[in-house]
Amino acid sequence: MQKLYYQFPGTWFGDCMPFGHGDKFYLYHQRDTRKPGPFGEPFGWDLATTSDFVHYEDKGVAIPRGTDEEQDQFIFAGSVFEAEGQYHIFYTGYNRDYPALGKPSQVLMHAYSDDLVTWHKTQDALTFTPQEGYDPDDWRDPWVIRDEENDQYLLILGARLQGPKTRQTGRTVKFTSKDLKNWKFEGDFWAPDLYTMHEMPDLFKIGDWWYHIVTEYSDRSKMVYRMSKSLEGPWIAPKDDAFDGRAYYAGRTFELNGQRILFGWVATKDQDDDDNNFIWAGTFMAHEVYQREDGTLGVRIPETVWNAFDKEEKTEDFVIDTPTKSTEKVVAKDTGDIFKFEADVEFTEGTRTFGVRFYEDEDKAESYQFVFNVTEDRYVFEKKPNWPWPANQNIGLERPLELVPGKKYNIKMIVDDTIATIYVDGVALNARAYKRPGESLSLFASEGSLKVTNCKVTTGLKK
Repeated sequence: MQKLYYQFPGTWFGDCMPFGHGDKFYLYHQRDTRKPGPFGEPFGWDLATTSDFVHYEDKGVAIPRGTDEEQDQFIFAGSVFEAEGQYHIFYTGYNRDYPALGKPSQVLMHAYSDDLVTWHKTQDALTFTPQEGYDPDDWRDPWVIRDEENDQYLLILGARLQGPKTRQTGRTVKFTSKDLKNWKFEGDFWAPDLYTMHEMPDLFKIGDWWYHIVTEYSDRSKMVYRMSKSLEGPWIAPKDDAFDGRAYYAGRTFELNGQRILFGWVATKDQDDDDNNFIWAGTFMAHEVYQREDGTLGVRIPETVWNAFDKEEKTEDFVIDTPTKSTEKVVAKDTGDIFKFEADVEFTEGTRTFGVRFYEDEDKAESYQFVFNVTEDRYVFEKKPNWPWPANQNIGLERPLELVPGKKYNIKMIVDDTIATIYVDGVALNARAYKRPGESLSLFASEGSLKVTNCKVTTGLKK
């Protein structure tokens, strides 16, 4: 089990509906029991709170699921917000048995609270039902914001057009309301015809820019975002339109006291096997979102998380000069299963690759690695050696990064049991690593030269 990232014992962390109040973040989320597998046993929403993403307080069930005969047999994603003197949730009630009875499987529902802990279902007949021409069984994950400019509430949700599920008609649709009761359908909000479905839509503003996030499962199965100076669009794509890779899914954001956090989960692999595919739900981990000078978004480690580690060991600065082959330098021998690593690196012209290896067995030369492919301007998570082929199902575990000789790159990495998270210049990647051949940590380069400074490994967590 993870020691730092959050996962309630005996369950797997599903979609998170974040909220913040005072100095505390509220993580409303689904807990899947995997009986017998994802979505086997119906679930509602549970609640955990945290002020630092290191220590969590379990608050138990926030919204209980309905009976097998009721619309909210499962409670899928929704939106938590404050308005009209109360706290509100619009959520997706899902009944897997309804389509066979000729009824929509996904319907939006409402609950309210005075204290963020005890919630009351209203069973109100809401007016943002599936519209004509849209698939009634893919109509979910509402998100509500206050549109101050037009003095109204704006609700967006994920949808798709009616027709074969393979068609890329995924879109975000929008409704507006003055009173949270009567909603007017305003048509498509963003309909790029790129994905079969838009999940977990999010919408927020930083400075002059609006940002719209969706999670998709038909292209690279990850979160993407678009940006615009207006809620009316056009929604433009940054060069790197993601926050993470395949293993980080369904994140939503909330801003509290100047800090905007992305609340997503790191997927598990089937049977906890490196070779198998990712499956739904896993472990919560937080990215802090920030805006770059050009308006694009990057992510970094929340300071409280980075400062949670205990015993630091610093390595003298060094250079790996290896013009004709691959060479590594071990910087830690016994990392254990919870540690962080940081270094600044610079590579010379002509260097082919460099990177970080962890959970390494030095004798067998077996490890996991984040390898930076200079000629390809990207970095990738993989098993080393990649044999027997393939040694790891790592499709989608890569990120674009412009790699420039002579430029200093700051690398930060956290390894928490089976999860490895790396950050380079605001570009993050999460991965799962189950086999753990050893406990050494090294840096390497091939056919070039790598200068390493500020190299530190910190093991264990503070008591």
